[in-house]
Amino acid sequence: MYKKEIKVMDCTVRDGGLMNKWQFSDEFVRAVYKGCVEAGIDYMEIGYKSSERAFSRDEVGPWKFCDDRDIRRIVGDNNTNLKLSAMADIGRIDTEDIPPKSESVIDMIRVACYVHQIDKAIFLAEHCMDKGYETTINLMAVSKVNEPELDQALNDLSQSKVPTVYVVDSFGSMYCESVEYLVKKYLKALPGKKVGIHAHNNMQLAMSNTVTSLIHGATMLDATLLGMGRGAGNCPIEVLIAFLKNPKYRLLPLLDVIQNQVKPWQDKIDWGYHVPYLITGALNEHPRSAMKWMDSEKKDDFVAFMKEMHDYELLE
Repeated sequence: MYKKEIKVMDCTVRDGGLMNKWQFSDEFVRAVYKGCVEAGIDYMEIGYKSSERAFSRDEVGPWKFCDDRDIRRIVGDNNTNLKLSAMADIGRIDTEDIPPKSESVIDMIRVACYVHQIDKAIFLAEHCMDKGYETTINLMAVSKVNEPELDQALNDLSQSKVPTVYVVDSFGSMYCESVEYLVKKYLKALPGKKVGIHAHNNMQLAMSNTVTSLIHGATMLDATLLGMGRGAGNCPIEVLIAFLKNPKYRLLPLLDVIQNQVKPWQDKIDWGYHVPYLITGALNEHPRSAMKWMDSEKKDDFVAFMKEMHDYELLE
């Protein structure tokens, strides 16, 4: 599917870092970066932009902070067509933690928030725009949001300067009908703005949901190498690039990074489709309980997990 306005963002380091506390080696991050450059990917999200008051470097790696000194060690001045992104969570960063764009190699800061944080997210995103960055707002966990709350959030966003808003399937619980509905809803409520998609793979629908969003007007597409990411992971970028058939993208460099850098991580951290993640997705629940189960000796006792989650659901 060839549309020149489509932009693909690789989130391997940022989202994959949720599985190993962003403790990737420089070699790994540099390989992902070079692979994205050679493959013609539009954006690479190299990590989170977080306050050192919120997290300790003794517990998390440098890609939780995306300090420019660390990034430049990997990319230099990034004299390529690949743009670099970092994600900022509301409540985990202060405005003074963000330098002017003229002092940073980062091009885009994506603000992640829940619906009740929308005012703070707009403030932070517009602050980043004033400093010279591209911005998006990624509205998380919308599968748990009731319609009036979502309508109000979209109304607030429509009056903001923020140019791009993401549909985020935080729990991997959405089917194509929900994705189609939300993309159309966002586009109607946000005239003149772009819509993106960030899909999780709990029910093995991340790729199909990304395609559905694309068909109905989304133009910013998130994906990761080998689907690497929290829990069930994300839309695999290699599958997406193979599908798009856009001549500006190349598949081979991505396969090289997967083979030599990403695949070996599967021996250390266990992401991707597993039945416990299916269960939380089907129940529209956060995957943290499934991740905890996957780290236990009972990881293959799917029946026990389903019963536990069913009891939990009854208590909700």
